[in-house]
This record gives sequence, C-alpha cells and structure tokens, in this order.
Amino acid sequence: MTVQTLSDIENLERVPLSERDLAPSTYDALRQAVERTPHAPALSFFADAADFRRIYQWTYSELFADITRAANAFHDLGIKPGEVLAFILPNLPETHFTIWGGEAAGIVMAINPLLEAKQMAGLLNAAKATVVVTLAPTAGSDLWPKLASQLDQLPTIRHVVWVSMEDYVVEPVREALRAAALKERDLHSGIAIHDLQSLMDTQPHTHLKNGRQIRPDECSSYICTGGTTGLPKIVARTHGSEVFNAWAVAAHMQPRNSGQVIFCGLPLFHVNGQLVTGLMPWTQGDHVILGTPHGYRGEGVIPRFWEMVEHFGINFFSGVPTVYAALLQNEWQGRDLSSLRYAMCGAAPMPAELFREFERRTGVKILEGYGLTEGACVSSVNPPHGERRMGSIGIRIAYQNMRAVLLSDAAEYLRDADVDEIGLITISGPNLFDGYLEESHNRGLWIDIDGQRWLNTGDLGRQDAQGYFWLTGRKKELIIRGGHNIDPKQIEEALQAHPAVALAAAVGSPDVYSGEVPVAYVQLRPGQACNVEDLQVFAQLNISERAAVPKRIEILEALPLTAVGKIFKPALQQREIGRVVQQEVERLCLREIAVEVVQDGRRGLVACIRAGADEEDLALLLGRYSFQVEWLK
Repeated sequence: MTVQTLSDIENLERVPLSERDLAPSTYDALRQAVERTPHAPALSFFADAADFRRIYQWTYSELFADITRAANAFHDLGIKPGEVLAFILPNLPETHFTIWGGEAAGIVMAINPLLEAKQMAGLLNAAKATVVVTLAPTAGSDLWPKLASQLDQLPTIRHVVWVSMEDYVVEPVREALRAAALKERDLHSGIAIHDLQSLMDTQPHTHLKNGRQIRPDECSSYICTGGTTGLPKIVARTHGSEVFNAWAVAAHMQPRNSGQVIFCGLPLFHVNGQLVTGLMPWTQGDHVILGTPHGYRGEGVIPRFWEMVEHFGINFFSGVPTVYAALLQNEWQGRDLSSLRYAMCGAAPMPAELFREFERRTGVKILEGYGLTEGACVSSVNPPHGERRMGSIGIRIAYQNMRAVLLSDAAEYLRDADVDEIGLITISGPNLFDGYLEESHNRGLWIDIDGQRWLNTGDLGRQDAQGYFWLTGRKKELIIRGGHNIDPKQIEEALQAHPAVALAAAVGSPDVYSGEVPVAYVQLRPGQACNVEDLQVFAQLNISERAAVPKRIEILEALPLTAVGKIFKPALQQREIGRVVQQEVERLCLREIAVEVVQDGRRGLVACIRAGADEEDLALLLGRYSFQVEWLK
C-alpha cells in the first residue's frame, strides 16, 4: 500500500495491529529476515574513508550467526534477562553484534563514547551494569583509558570485554595492538578482561543457550538521552517498541524495493543509527554500509561521501542538519548520484534555506521527520510518495497517535488544540518506552487524556488541516524576554539565509531587566568573510518580530556539537552565563575571581564562583539574575 496522506495511515490502521504478525523481539525480527534472504548482503564495513573500497562484508546468515554467538558469550558471562550489559564503542560490526546479541541475552545499555570518564561511571553505576564492552587499547582512542581510570569506582562491573581493531588494520599495527593489550592486562589483573572475538569463537551460532522466548513487553535496552537541553536520563525500552517502530517506519516508506543500500554515518549509541540504519533496513532485506568507526566524523567521510554514493549505489542515508551543511561544501559534480533517492533528517530542525539549497543543488529529496528516544526513534515523517512540506515534521506513523494539546497551569489536559493552533505535542502508542530508570525523572512525563496515558514530549507544535505537524519550539529552549516567548528557530532561520552563514544558534542570555534577551552564534561557510555588524543589520531586516532581533551576534570558528551532530546549546548558555558574571566582576573592579559554569543534575546550569573578600557585593549583583550561583571556598 502506498502512503501519501494521513488517510492512507488511517487505512493501514483498519487492520488491527495484532494481525500484523510482528516479531515478539528484535532477535526474532532478525531471525525472520535471515529466513527470507539468508545469502543477501546485510552489512558492509570500511574502516578508512581513504580506502573505502576495502570492505568487510556479512550476509544475513553470517550476521545473525555472529549476533547469536555474541548473545551466547554474554550469557556465559552471567548476563540474564533483566541484567545490564553496557557498551562504549565506536561504529563497528562488533557494535551491532553487541547491541542485538546483548538484547537477546539481557538489557543493552548504550553509552556515548564522547562523555567524560566520570559521567560514564555515573551512568554505569546508575544502571547497575555487570558487563561493559569497550574498545581494546588502541592508539588514538581514549575509550579504554577513560574506563580504566574509573574501574575502582564501578562496584557492579564483573567483566570487561574488549573489541579489538586487529581484523581491520595492517600487520604492523596489529602487532602494536597486541602489545598494548598485553601491557594493559598486566596493569589491570584485578578484573576479568576478555576479548569479544575469542569469546564468540567458542559459541554455537545455531541457537540461544539461554533458551529464551522473549516477550514484547520485556526490557531490551537502556538509552541515555538528554538531547540539547540537559544531562542524560536513562530510557528503558522494550523489544516490542523497537520492533514496532522499525515496522511502522518501513510501512511509512511503502512502496519500496527490498535490497536497498543504506548508509550509516550516525553513531550506534544513538537510536537513529541503531533503528533507521540498522534494525529497520534489516527487516526489509536491505544492505547497510557502515562507514568508519567514527561515522560522519571520520576523517575523509564527508569529503568523499559523494564518491561513496556512486561506488556503493547508496539509495538512502540519514543525517542531521550539520551533516547536510557539511556535504554542501564538497564537490559532487560529475558523480553519478542517480541511485540516491531520499535522505532523512531529524534530531534537530532543518533550516529552510539549507533544505532548499540541498535539494536544489543535489536533486536528493529530504524527508524531515521527528522522534525521540522515548518513542523508540520515529514518530512522524514526511511521506516519500506524498507531499513533502518543507519545515514540517510530516504525518504520524501508523498505530501511533500524536496530537497537540493545551494544558492547565497544573499541567492537566484541557483540550485538543484546534487546527493550526499551537499546543504541546503528545504521543501515545506501542512505540512508547516504559519510563526513565530514575523515578524522579518521570514526574510530569505522562498526561492523562480520557484515561489513556500520553507522553509529554516537551515540544510545542501545531497540526494543519491535512494532518502534517509543525514544530514551533521546545518549551525548554524558548527565550522568555520580559514574559514574551521567543522561538529561537525564527532567529536561526533568518541568519541561516545569509549567504556567508553555515550554521546559526540562538539562545537566551541572562538579563537583569528582561530575564533573558536573545543572542545568536553563527559559524561561517568555509572561505566566506562577514562581520558582526553586517549580520546584525541582516537580522534586523529579516526578523519581523522586534523582540526577537538578537541583542548580540558572535561568530565562532565552529559551533559546539553533540556526538550526533546537533548544535549543543547548553555550551552556548554556559558561555553566556560566564560572560554575564565576568561583566559584573569587571563592574566591581574585582580581581582573583574564578568562575566555572557547570551543568548540575538537579539545578541545571550553575555558576560556581571562587571569590575573595568582595563576595557580598558580587553576590548582590548576581542575585538579580535567574541563574543559580554556588560560592566555593
């Protein structure tokens, strides 16, 4: 069935979901895929963009065999249903073996490799992980040093499993890897350290030794989330939610041929990398190209991406706005891009000017979508075979309800928003998670609507007459200037239209009189020159709402990004708080004042200040601002 409109989604729903015969678990979904196309290519990996034609490939039967071996290896290490296996890994085939094999054995926890060591330890302890899988000692990687520095702070960890790069490097490098591993084993003889491949080599590939018959409501994974607005929360997800979401996204894309070539450049600790360029294509018989351990961040991946499209015949990839902006800086003229049909964009709003320019210059159709870890991954997408409305996050996926609602001051449901009326986006459906691991994080998360539980996404948006949703802001990101709500998106869209601007981000800067005033940070396109004065004039001419015109614009060499490639606004907000404190310090002509703005798990951004005898005067000035201050002795 072709999905073009919301009516087509509603027609799909005429068949009860229970009659769709979905697999009960991610392991069974992969097993069914193998039964359909055992010898088709499932996964190809290249370790170096400079030599991307040198690939390591798995057929469906080979991939499933390695996933099964990994599951059995984890079982022998004591991972049982309900027990947590964590991984801190780059994008490797072994990362997929760990994810899907780990879900077959117990609960898999993904941890961002870019986190600081203490943050990693905090998450491992919060989840009570007993096994952690990470990269073996490797030159140029800090993953093992970071984990090793925290081992004495991890009382629940019983086993460490190393993933070696030996199979993907030339012989002189292999020897260095072996030597480094031997040395580190001697230094950490107090904990059991294993090699993943060695563990898998001794395991059967034909069956699960634990004999598990996994139910859809059993917990499959813990994913840490927080996006751009706070510290990570641990999301507890189920097998049924992941399988359903993979099926629903595939249904949204119908009709489509199986055997498509899908490029994965987003990190595998993120739900998009796992589901949109992993589980979903594998349930459709597709071929996933895993591009370098560092994905889009890998050296040479973006510069040679169009060459890779031509070589592999890539049909689809998924990215974030910063990836699309970077791809436009690289030459594709003369390359055969005819295989490339669609690219999906999510995780952050895509600036309209970037959207237009990318489609105009490459001919590739962008499918803007929306989702969150709490909803497995995808909640709405523009239909590839229907109307794609630029700036819209599309129509909802089948069997998942999505609506904009108005709440009372007590955060209780009042009514549904009218057509094109802005409200809080809420979702309800089989893709929803069970809740955050930390119970306090669940406060205010659920909204009762006619006895049914709906997820409060925290996003503001509207639904038009044809069922398309449009995000208008995020409650936590709104800039509130003297009680006036300013959507940072309108500032960013305006600045993005300037020919010299590659990326723009607007945040609220603390202000004594207004609470917050809008400021903007921009990153220029390579080779472009522009000054702040010109940008300020451009903003005044192109932002219709006077209160939204940035009070200040700063040009940075590079905007701070998350590991997924989203602009990391807390870093800019920290910068603004630090700047305000420094202004007040200078006003008082104080000396020897040390300021550090940190993200506190309970209080949000806090200015930590070490001051001398003039602390009282400074405290009086800073007390006029809304941010929290902690005085250090």
